[in-house]
Amino acid sequence: MDCIAGDFEHFEVREPVTQTIPFVFNSPHSGRIYPPEFLASSSLDALAIRRSADHFVDELFADAPELGAPLLVAHFPRAYLDVNREPYELDPRMFDGPLPSYVNIGSMRVAGGLGTIPRIVAENMEIYRRRLPVGEAMSRIETIYKPYHSCLRKLIARTHARFGTGILIDCHSMPGNIRLSGSDIRPDFIIGDRYGTSASVELSRAAMHFLEGMGFAAVRNKPYAGGFITEHYGRPVRGLHALQIEINRSLYVDEATLEKRAEFPLIAAALSTFMRQMAEFVIDFSGSSNALAAE
Repeated sequence: MDCIAGDFEHFEVREPVTQTIPFVFNSPHSGRIYPPEFLASSSLDALAIRRSADHFVDELFADAPELGAPLLVAHFPRAYLDVNREPYELDPRMFDGPLPSYVNIGSMRVAGGLGTIPRIVAENMEIYRRRLPVGEAMSRIETIYKPYHSCLRKLIARTHARFGTGILIDCHSMPGNIRLSGSDIRPDFIIGDRYGTSASVELSRAAMHFLEGMGFAAVRNKPYAGGFITEHYGRPVRGLHALQIEINRSLYVDEATLEKRAEFPLIAAALSTFMRQMAEFVIDFSGSSNALAAE
């Protein structure tokens, strides 16, 4: 259930009793706590403002700690702040004063209304009734964005130090109407590795293989190759790998009501199997998880 709160913890780490696998799972877009002042500033109703969220993705990957890996979960909604962007991708049209000179105002994501402080949710629906104070954007970045990424960096660094390799799985969902360009193929899952730059090809192929083995239609990098998080944290030559996984949300959510479908437990169980298979693959790969570090 979505919550409305005043003061709240912006995110949490769901830790295993002991971390036993070299994975970190991250759900940056599934937050469901909408600050009341944010809702008051929006022209959207309670359903429309949720359209860009990765609904219940944190619940789909809830077994990660039981399997031996931490799960970082955002509680703030994507419509409020998008941590899968550079820290300062901001649209000057949204604010009532000049932005600092270091702000990236020219990215394609900003042009599309999907910067660090989004201007729209899905279907090009404008979020705000009026322009925001510049200080509001800077406050969200300082008090939520930077601590979130600091936490994620620490989890990855700890994992890398403990196992000699670190694998980030960045967990997302996508609209059900996504099709591959020039075809009628509707993927159930998309694995993004920034075209081979954020993770070893063995990891990407393994992820595809395990999903396809369960009967899902899986594709790689198209149309989603991975966002800022995948690009920023994936350094395969240093033994740091980052994969983005996009789940077709029509598999588990009614996209009209945004309520869970009856199939939700089946998809969650499939993802638990996927996480276990990925962990076993990494541990068994060439007899050592360190083998990936040399990619």
